[in-house]
Amino acid sequence: MIETVKRNYLDIHSLQDLKEGLKPSKDYSLNLIDPIDFQLNKFFYKNIGKKHKWVDRLSWSEEKWINYVSLKNVRTYVLKFKDDLVGFFELIYHEEKNETEIAYFGILEEYQNKKLGSFLLSEAIKKSFKKNINRVWVHTCSLDHKNALNNYIARGMKIFKSENLRI
Repeated sequence: MIETVKRNYLDIHSLQDLKEGLKPSKDYSLNLIDPIDFQLNKFFYKNIGKKHKWVDRLSWSEEKWINYVSLKNVRTYVLKFKDDLVGFFELIYHEEKNETEIAYFGILEEYQNKKLGSFLLSEAIKKSFKKNINRVWVHTCSLDHKNALNNYIARGMKIFKSENLRI
């Protein structure tokens, strides 16, 4: 079955433009995965992505996952509630363009619709700007969570490109 998917590209050019989401409680923590652990990236990708048709990495070998998370310009952060995994984001620093891409971003289904996305996205943007870059960008599509696009816009990101894809 072929369907039309709308993809939007959004960016933010300054930390001053961020409309920050509040941290939900002290029981939540956000940490850089260090040392790297490709299994966490793979876990989040598969578990969050299954409802949103994330498929490009499903065929990746263990070696390809390890190589990806080992890249010096890739950072993965994990949100936890106490000791439970909640969500994640992957940042890719594009040094040559002086920008950061939020490559993957998501919250596990059991933690969705609790306003955690606004906090997590705010943190992704703040972590990105710590690299002294000129912009942070992301793309989202109509297959993503129903609140994804609104969350990006509510945090101060602006759409700079839209396209329709047939998949």
